[in-house]
Amino acid sequence: MSAPPASPERHALLLVNLGTPDAPTPPAVRRYLREFLSDPRVVQIPRLLWLPLLNGVILPLRGKSAAHKYAQIWLPEGSPLAVYTRRLAEAMQAVLPQMTVLHAMRYGSPGLAAQLQQLRQQGCRRLTVLPLYPQYSTTTTASITDVLDRHARDFELDVIEDYSVNPHWVAAVAAAIGDWRQRHGAGEHLLFSFHGLPQRVADNGDPYPQRCQASVAAIVESLGLRPEQWSLSYQSRFGKERWLAPASDQVLAELQQRGVRRIDVVCPGFAVDCLETLEEVAMGFAAEVSARGGQLRYIPCLNDSPGHAHALAAMVGGSSSEADDATE
Repeated sequence: MSAPPASPERHALLLVNLGTPDAPTPPAVRRYLREFLSDPRVVQIPRLLWLPLLNGVILPLRGKSAAHKYAQIWLPEGSPLAVYTRRLAEAMQAVLPQMTVLHAMRYGSPGLAAQLQQLRQQGCRRLTVLPLYPQYSTTTTASITDVLDRHARDFELDVIEDYSVNPHWVAAVAAAIGDWRQRHGAGEHLLFSFHGLPQRVADNGDPYPQRCQASVAAIVESLGLRPEQWSLSYQSRFGKERWLAPASDQVLAELQQRGVRRIDVVCPGFAVDCLETLEEVAMGFAAEVSARGGQLRYIPCLNDSPGHAHALAAMVGGSSSEADDATE
């Protein structure tokens, strides 16, 4: 379903996700990683030191290996992150017919600046931007606001910078976990795995770890879990410096050492499934757990589910009755 034309009177909604390569090939992956890892919000190292290392060492080494990982999760329609983000925008357009709903990527395509220009050309001036990062971080959401500061000054702008404890989102995540475990049976332990962050960034005031903890507290309260039934951890470490702890792979190993054999893992820091959830967790961590004689079962992200679309729509002003009417 395509978005209806915007107008000065029409309220537009722009969903913004991280981004993804256009193809699971080394050249495409290198192009994407060059843009992503060149952002000083993402890698907070002086440019004179970082850029030569990035272009001369990291991209040549990581391009081929990362392309192989993407190839393992690639869908017929493209990268899972791109496919599910587009489908989520389409689902929200159906839920919010009174708005123009588009999606953009901070890195890669469709680019954020290009989508802003499209709305501008259509005459839209009222805009809500929803970064698809439930937990605010200077390394993610703030990078989107950097672009908005440069390219969206002429819009009547509202940015939803954090929804880590939004009751609509919490209810949607808890319902998805509960429904999945009801269908498949509950594992012995539930691990909440979030993307990691250098500890240095958190020490400098980034509120991300506190936002992750708040999300989990709200979700486990909704699920009625006891403290011994769940854990929180961080994945996707890069480089040699200290990152947020505990690390997901280490927590999984420790759980197995304690005799826990069947572990359910969910990643509520990701709005839609992507390389980090599908290749790193559902494939990589699962293989490690299996090699130690256990079983890891991955609970998918909310993706383009009706519950996700309705929860996000409620955050930007769509009532549940409007959502039900639009999807019947």
